[in-house]
Amino acid sequence: MNAVQAVDATHNDMDHARIEVRIIRDQQAALQFDESLRRPADKGHITGFVITDNGEGFHDENMESFETLDSEYKAKQGCRGVGRLLWLKAFDKVEVMSRYVGDGGALLRREFTFTSQKGVSDQTIQDSSGLGTGTEVRLRSFADGYREEAPKSAFPIAKDILEHCLWYFVRQGGAPHITVVDSDERIDLQTIFDDYLLDSSNMADVIVKQKRFSLIHLRLTATSRPAPQVNWCAATRVVTVENLSGKIPGLHGRVKDGSGEFMYACYLTGDYLDESVRSERTGFDIPEVTAGTLHEGEPSLSDIRAAVLKAVEEHLHENLAESREAGRERVRNYIDHKAPRYRSILPHISEEKLGVDPGISDRELELHLYRQLADIEAEVLAEGQQVLNEEISEDTEYSERVQKYLAKVSDIKKSDLAAYVSHRRVILELLDKAIQADEQGKYVKEEVVHRLIMPMHATSDETPPDASNLWLVDESLAFHNFLASDKPIKSMPITDSDSTLKPDLLALQLANVPILVAEGDRMPLAAITVVEIKRPMRDDVGTGTDKDPIDQALNYLEKIREGKAKTASGRAIPQSDRVPAFCYIIADLTPTMRRRCKQTGLRITHDGLGYFGYNANYETYIEVFSFERLLNLATQRNRAFFDRLGLPVN
Repeated sequence: MNAVQAVDATHNDMDHARIEVRIIRDQQAALQFDESLRRPADKGHITGFVITDNGEGFHDENMESFETLDSEYKAKQGCRGVGRLLWLKAFDKVEVMSRYVGDGGALLRREFTFTSQKGVSDQTIQDSSGLGTGTEVRLRSFADGYREEAPKSAFPIAKDILEHCLWYFVRQGGAPHITVVDSDERIDLQTIFDDYLLDSSNMADVIVKQKRFSLIHLRLTATSRPAPQVNWCAATRVVTVENLSGKIPGLHGRVKDGSGEFMYACYLTGDYLDESVRSERTGFDIPEVTAGTLHEGEPSLSDIRAAVLKAVEEHLHENLAESREAGRERVRNYIDHKAPRYRSILPHISEEKLGVDPGISDRELELHLYRQLADIEAEVLAEGQQVLNEEISEDTEYSERVQKYLAKVSDIKKSDLAAYVSHRRVILELLDKAIQADEQGKYVKEEVVHRLIMPMHATSDETPPDASNLWLVDESLAFHNFLASDKPIKSMPITDSDSTLKPDLLALQLANVPILVAEGDRMPLAAITVVEIKRPMRDDVGTGTDKDPIDQALNYLEKIREGKAKTASGRAIPQSDRVPAFCYIIADLTPTMRRRCKQTGLRITHDGLGYFGYNANYETYIEVFSFERLLNLATQRNRAFFDRLGLPVN
């Protein structure tokens, strides 16, 4: 940038202005061989740079400014008088050789060294035998930390230089010829600029609290950068770069126009930014928000950003229409097929928030919509407090506000119900996948299905309600007094049995309204449900509790009854040895399972996918579900809800 300013001061015509950036590398490293590939290594580590220009040179005024901390000599050009100190953060030493015109008109040559230890040293001035003015600055000994983070080859270095001083390429009059040289490789920045730039003719001004800012709208080639951006500039230099993806509806990456795709970028400049830039040019001394502060009358960063986003949106309005519609269609398709819970809240989400990237993943879209739902719920809570705190009135405005609030509450409740139904559909899909054979023809263990229905080694008191899916077996299981999953019978408070057997699922249910047995005495009506789950397609069923799941379920029931069944709170259940019971066996109807069902006297179901019957000796109803029947029945019970929400069902 010093070189650009130097040639600007010398040449009215930029065609004669020349700047060269030469990359200096460690030649010894370049001669080393990569033993794994048996070829010379890359060009070598970058150790420094040499910047040469044909500008005005280090005449006495420039030298005096260079030696003055916080010099205001070039303040109008955005120079803060500390830039040269930043050289020494990245380089150990700077060597300068410059030719300039002295007071008497003679061409002089000035040389000096600049280090953090000595400052300016070894300065000499003598007559110059060279032709014309100019400067050569050698940046020596590139510090490891900066060298490792910096680009390693010439092209990305040239591209970074171009972007840093792009203002000069788009201004009237153009930029000097800047060349990056790396050994025998030469890169002209004007060529990169011509390749990247599609259109730079659009400029606009925005006013923020009486401060004027200028925007240069650029349309760059689609591959020029990874995202659209706004470059905050001060004194014709980029200070910070802000990603615009998602901040304007429809602007997420490449933009389409009649001739193809382009990447948008803009450069923001203004006197206010020049005055507020920090000395090291890494940011601005402008508050994010000025409301309620001593700077309330001045533009804040958020004020400026809002004005810029509005101007960019207006500039790209026609180009973004297609992307916006594609984003809205992406949201609609996702809600229609995968997340109907959000359908009822769509009217409460702004168009801006619905303008998602059409290529957004399902996971990201779900998170985005969930955040909108959370925001709406927070708004409803705040509105509810406001409505409750107001005096009840019969005027139309109050009535409309209450109706609007109640409508929003209703939509949120619909969303909650839709989420619950959608969850059921997902569980059914998981169950369907779980009972299929894998590529090797193997089936999952029963624990996988068990955990889909209810977490193992826990009681319902220890498990959140939404962590279980008891409805897969029986909707009424949700209304239990006690339920245990893979827990020893002796640990259950509903019996005094000392059995260590572990039923897959065991539940005690009580009737909602106990019947009156005698005056002043009430008997809780109870029922016990035992669920036994076997591995899909298991075909080794035989007699005995070790091989027969029906016998296992009856054995569990017998242990509970023998232990004098009682409620979870310890209340005795009269005739506990005869508590009604239901035994559900979930197992595929393999040949051995079918044989055992027939031996037990069970009858086949109408669909041929299960068996059922009543065992008078145990006073229990028994039903055997194949996994297919379990899935079919659960799907049929929920089909009306799925259809209502437009959810596809296999």
